[in-house]
Amino acid sequence: MFREKLLGLTRRQKRVLQVVTDVCLVWLALWLAFVARLGIDGHVEPLGGHLWLFTLAPVVAIPLFIRLGMYRAVMRYLGNDALLTIAKAVSLSALILALAVYWYRDAPSTIPRSLVFNYWWLSLVLIGGLRLVMRQYFMGDWYMAGFGLPFGAREAHLPRVAIYGAGAAGNQLVAALHMGRSMRPVAFIDDDSGIANRTIAGLRVYTPKHIQQMINETGADEVLLAMPSVSRGRRRQILEGLEHFPLHVRSIPGFMDLASGRVKVEDVQEVDIADLLGRDSVPPQQALFERCIRNQVVMVTGAGGSIGAELCRQILLNQPTTLLLFEHSEFNLYSIHSELQARIKRESLPLRLVPILGSIRSADRLLAVMQAWKVDTVYHAAAYKHVPIVEHNITEGVLNNLVGTLNTAQAAIRAGVSNFVLISTDKAVRPTNVMGSTKRLAEMVLQALSRESAPALFEDDKALRQLNKTRFTMVRFGNVLGSSGSVIPLFHEQIRKGGPVTVTHPNITRYFMTIPEAAQLVIQAGAMGKGGDVFVLDMGEPVKIADLAEKMVHLSGLSVRSAGKPHGDIAIEFTGLRPGEKLYEELLIGDDVSPTEHPMIMRANEEHLPWEPFKVRLSELLDAVERDDYDRVRQLLRETVSGYKPEGEIVDWIHMKRRLEP
Repeated sequence: MFREKLLGLTRRQKRVLQVVTDVCLVWLALWLAFVARLGIDGHVEPLGGHLWLFTLAPVVAIPLFIRLGMYRAVMRYLGNDALLTIAKAVSLSALILALAVYWYRDAPSTIPRSLVFNYWWLSLVLIGGLRLVMRQYFMGDWYMAGFGLPFGAREAHLPRVAIYGAGAAGNQLVAALHMGRSMRPVAFIDDDSGIANRTIAGLRVYTPKHIQQMINETGADEVLLAMPSVSRGRRRQILEGLEHFPLHVRSIPGFMDLASGRVKVEDVQEVDIADLLGRDSVPPQQALFERCIRNQVVMVTGAGGSIGAELCRQILLNQPTTLLLFEHSEFNLYSIHSELQARIKRESLPLRLVPILGSIRSADRLLAVMQAWKVDTVYHAAAYKHVPIVEHNITEGVLNNLVGTLNTAQAAIRAGVSNFVLISTDKAVRPTNVMGSTKRLAEMVLQALSRESAPALFEDDKALRQLNKTRFTMVRFGNVLGSSGSVIPLFHEQIRKGGPVTVTHPNITRYFMTIPEAAQLVIQAGAMGKGGDVFVLDMGEPVKIADLAEKMVHLSGLSVRSAGKPHGDIAIEFTGLRPGEKLYEELLIGDDVSPTEHPMIMRANEEHLPWEPFKVRLSELLDAVERDDYDRVRQLLRETVSGYKPEGEIVDWIHMKRRLEP
């Protein structure tokens, strides 16, 4: 194809072609200037008496064009600055040509005075106009350029999209879509009534109350939100207004993503579920944000997980001297290390990044790492968190969540770590499952150790007391959006495949928070602890999962199939609660809660066992785990964890296999 051949030329070939074309256009403009003044039969002698003028015009113009950078602009990305440069270059070349005509002794008698003016505007039209035409040609968008030529049919098969937001981001998005040719923008939607029914970038502007009219007139079946800096509360209002129309709603990235250069305006994405919640995060308090990190050696366990990885990203912003990534999954460690290393190089951050393979089940490995690197702060994010899986694998849940936390905490005490922050969960409150019980026991380990100035550590053969300089803090919160195992990616995938969308129970609710907000609040809460504190994050109002599923279906441009709407697109099926799953999650065990200096963080005051009797319970529990005595494990969890009320039979795979044997 001719367009591809032109694009395939080398940069040098393209410049030579432009120069040759401009020489021809200068000659054409000069000849037409004579014709405009003298008529087609006028006495014009390009190869005779006027040869000096036809020779001088390109000799004057082309060096000016080169000097002012006309040949440095990329044709298909030609913008206003390039057009202004063309106007300057053409005007200056016409002025110099006018002076030459005035100085040439024979010119006044043979050359009309209006010639130069005609030459000037004709050059603007020819040289600037050709570049505009070629820009539209390379963009493949003749129809939207206003030419009305049949080439616009090439966009007829593309999805028709409306842009919500007629500001700078919306206009950039329209230009990007024209160049990308993957979607066809057909309209703007904007709240500003002052621009309603006007035309911007060739598209008519509709107000939100005329969306149905816009759909009828343009055939739009998708809306792209082009408002990267608007608040989440406002986004929620917009999404609720769009939910009633058969439109697939997507958005361009947020303002910070655009500013950081990680994404571009044209990188559209599915609607962020956080926008449906309408929850605006509170800016971090910088003093709290830096207290346990700045100029310190920081270690994150489970650094490759959802929360651990985001903690690492946030920690980078606070300038630690060293960041240790402790992770048992080689792939997860490689992924987060590569990401952070690239960011450190890109932003020239002055810190050392150390990827360490290891398991929190290995007490010796943890101690060796903390002592070797003289760790100041530990963020303990490593844990098994998937409720049904842990319910089927009780031993691994206890060894990883409970013993792993015990190992990490005791290594911190032995290594003289100053700050230790445990990432906990709302499932630790009156749990109905093993995962929540083990996380509550992990909290109780830290609560008990924090009250001991010189504890005799668990299973220490020498029974020596260890000086405790570590300040232990626990931070408890609910579900984070987009984490591994989250329901949101599952819903997206089920909708993409045509359904059904599966929800466990019509009335099940959960608290939700974005991963970046959770990580920021964890860091700030960890800086406020005095020792043994349990902090609870303000999760807002609980969300009904069935309602969330319906909203996601509607914002995909589809309808929910139900008994009242048998011809809907996507069915929602209720599959029943899974082993250990609760209908409602809680954040507090008791009612004793007090505010802190941060409006989104509360301090919970809860009962716990002293260290010495707690060690006895630990020994009994681990002995039962070692013997695979899951009835005894359940009994000990009931006796130790306040509010633990398991529902149903024990579903551990080993326990069930043995029970089925004759």
